[in-house]
Amino acid sequence: MAQSGVRGKVPAVESTTPLIPRESGASDGGGRPGGGRHGGGPNGGGPNGQRRSRKRRVLRWSATVLAVVILGTAGAGYLYYQHLNGSIQKGQRSSGDSKAKKAQPNAAGQTPVNILLLGSDSRDSDENVKLGGGKDLRTNPPLADVQMLIHLSADRKSAALVSIPRDTRVDIPECKDPKTGEKFPATNAIINETLARGGAGCTLATWENLTGIYIDHWMTIDFGGVVSMADAIGGVDVCVKQNVWDRPLPGVSGGSGLKLTAGTHKVKGEQALQWLRTRHAWGSDPLRARAQHMYLNSMIRTLKQQNVFTDTGRLMSLADSAVNSLKVSEEIGTVKKLYDLGMQLKSVPTNRITMTTMPWVEDPQDPDAHVVPDTADADKLWQMLRDDVPFDAKGAAEPKKKTTTASPQATKAPSVSPDRLGVMVQNGTRSSTLAAVPGRADEISQVLAQRGYTRAAKDTSAALAEERTTVRYPSADLAGDAAAVAKSLGIPVGSVKQSTDVSGVTVVVGADWRSGTDYPKQAAPKAGDLPSTSDAINGSDKDQCMDVYKPYQW
Repeated sequence: MAQSGVRGKVPAVESTTPLIPRESGASDGGGRPGGGRHGGGPNGGGPNGQRRSRKRRVLRWSATVLAVVILGTAGAGYLYYQHLNGSIQKGQRSSGDSKAKKAQPNAAGQTPVNILLLGSDSRDSDENVKLGGGKDLRTNPPLADVQMLIHLSADRKSAALVSIPRDTRVDIPECKDPKTGEKFPATNAIINETLARGGAGCTLATWENLTGIYIDHWMTIDFGGVVSMADAIGGVDVCVKQNVWDRPLPGVSGGSGLKLTAGTHKVKGEQALQWLRTRHAWGSDPLRARAQHMYLNSMIRTLKQQNVFTDTGRLMSLADSAVNSLKVSEEIGTVKKLYDLGMQLKSVPTNRITMTTMPWVEDPQDPDAHVVPDTADADKLWQMLRDDVPFDAKGAAEPKKKTTTASPQATKAPSVSPDRLGVMVQNGTRSSTLAAVPGRADEISQVLAQRGYTRAAKDTSAALAEERTTVRYPSADLAGDAAAVAKSLGIPVGSVKQSTDVSGVTVVVGADWRSGTDYPKQAAPKAGDLPSTSDAINGSDKDQCMDVYKPYQW
């Protein structure tokens, strides 16, 4: 069983004055590289005055971006361009076998942004051992005990966050550790183990295969980072309905140490970490996700109400500590790129942020310790994210625009007649919660033969685990043929993908199509139509308060 420690995420900071950072050597607002030498006046018009003015601005904005990227509620920062830019820890975006593809741009040319936020229980430093305990765990591989996906809508007007409980059993793909080259075979295990099977890139690939959502970036933070950032903003309001003390009990080890009286409290530092790590006192790991969402929502509101990042000393301290606790995927591993991301996240108002937990059910293999996705409700949640449907219904409806572009598969003509095209059908109906449907590949290959694809054949290898049905093709010349095969079965063209994993047109019958000869039509999800099991909390809700599991009341 995994350790009970958990990390939370700290949201971003709202700035009040825009400042566009420049990569080294870039032009300033007046068109001169590095600011230029012209000007006159004793208070900044001369060279020394200009340097002092720029330096003060850099110091003032230094750390803000690190808070921005943790939840993305506002502003951005500069992070001492030379010092901290080189200190940002980076890693490979994906280190696992994933087939997720980027979303197509909308009519305005915009695409959503998806960011995977991970809390690591690493005890790789004295500070993390002090905060997390377990000094004997210092050499253990880290676990990703907190996992949250942030979805920023293509129009940048809303944001959604989905947590997955750490003890969720899922299919983990084959992964390779980017540092050591060690390969880890595909397995079915608890999702928090993915961090030790190839780093954050393996966790990202696992999420992509589970959800079908392309994830643009990942970020991880450890114990020390949570404490530093909580201290920097002066604390966050949290609420409990009863006195709470999360402590070891007879027969139940562990506990975060959180001890509060009933009511609202401002927590910071180690107490903030205790709140985010508490599990037993709420009654379950999914309820811990709710407490984390309440904390993040409260922090967002706090940061929007105050301008905490005007104190240069606090900024310097936060920035230096944060770069030692935060690690990001390499494609956003510079200050400029983090700044740009923060600016995109800044504009989302609090009441357009919705936090949820993946719908789940008890794991039939281990109901006392693990959970698995609640297939129907979880799939609906993932579809809303894939289709960029807002989790809330507060946005004004925008007129639909006609698009003049179509996917290559939809526009390209088949290269051969159906009776001359070889089609392979694979059984991918196995999932983390359901066994494969026997004979499914043979059944669909016969349907294709009846519809003119007489060379269709079943793949006789073992059943795969594919959440969604797809039609794959290896090269552009077969795009039209793959689209035609999909059309004959009623599979949407959006599920037709080019892939190097196949040698010809291949139909992968997924867990979403376990019966019938035509792919089931899916009703388009509507804004705000979340499953009731997703435990949704809106960012503007100030009345949330945690119930305490009776054994941990005092």
